[in-house]
Amino acid sequence: MSLHEILSSIGIDPAVLYAGAGGGLLRAISRRRLRIREVVLSPVCGALASAYLTLPVVQYVTLIGAPVPDDPAKVVLAMAFLIGTSAMWLSDLFLSALARKLGLSPRDVTTTP
Repeated sequence: MSLHEILSSIGIDPAVLYAGAGGGLLRAISRRRLRIREVVLSPVCGALASAYLTLPVVQYVTLIGAPVPDDPAKVVLAMAFLIGTSAMWLSDLFLSALARKLGLSPRDVTTTP
């Protein structure tokens, strides 16, 4: 059984997973300081976020009446890429807010020594 078949059998579209990982990789390599940790973790975070958030976001976009192409696959992959790109930024914001609430410096939480 291939990885593609395993992902499909558990309900995850491999194309969405790959688009999210690509978005995470773009986020990692577009930073000023390239860190190995972010190059590894950003695609993983982007893939996981896109696997779970893409379909609800696409449904929401169509429900609010945003203009979308006739082919829903294009919308799904574009949203997966955007979610993958923004997943690490959102996690950085969340960790910074949590650090401020706990009285820590947000820099201590989001960066490594």
